[in-house]
Amino acid sequence: MNAELISLAKQFHLGVLSGGKFVSSNEGGEACILEVLRAEAAAREKRAIAERAKQARLPTYKGFKEFDTDFQKGITREQLAKLETLERVDQAFNLVLIGPPGTGKTHLALAIGNKAVERGYKVFFSAMDTLTHILKTREISVKSASRVRSIYKCDLVIIDEVAYLPISKNEAIWFFSLISQLCETASVVITSDKGFSGWAEILGDAVLATALPDRLTHKCQVPDLEGEGWRIALRKHIFYSFYSIRWGIFVCLIWWIPS
Repeated sequence: MNAELISLAKQFHLGVLSGGKFVSSNEGGEACILEVLRAEAAAREKRAIAERAKQARLPTYKGFKEFDTDFQKGITREQLAKLETLERVDQAFNLVLIGPPGTGKTHLALAIGNKAVERGYKVFFSAMDTLTHILKTREISVKSASRVRSIYKCDLVIIDEVAYLPISKNEAIWFFSLISQLCETASVVITSDKGFSGWAEILGDAVLATALPDRLTHKCQVPDLEGEGWRIALRKHIFYSFYSIRWGIFVCLIWWIPS
């Protein structure tokens, strides 16, 4: 029997086929069965990816191909290709993406998350304020407690907008405890508008603000995504385009109207 057919039969726990002793009485019967099992395997994988994406709570799909390295000079195509292999996830390395709004931090984090989901990893994505709420209510909410347990089982945890809004000291302690435990077993990706030096003001504790980056950067990559951000660049482009058109119309009118 075909080796692929036997492998798929074992995957689906089909005893008669997986033993390799089945003989089809019809010409082409084995090829037909193989085609059916391939289709079933593809359908199951598609459902599994959809379920992992649902569990990950990724807000939208972003890919590596759409990331504009011509606009964002802080990361190269070679570095993107390295991230896309998910080698760092296998090694439980962390990634901290720091830069102003609109510089592609969340795009890159989502690209990693979506690729990991496709490859079969367990992923969790959350904005910092949502995660803080989950941690704060885990003692009184069954749903939050379950969510925390699932986070600890993940291979990749993505936390967006860290140090964007101030949090209480207790919330900072809970967050530090979470990161400390995750760094032992998972890869953590964090996005932040502020550099590590600005975290003390938001976390409300200078000691935690020092200890947290220390834990994260033990095995970590920290690309600096610089620039003004695509939103500001787009507004400038629209502004200059608008006034260039108006100036062009004005010049044409001056030329056309007789003196």
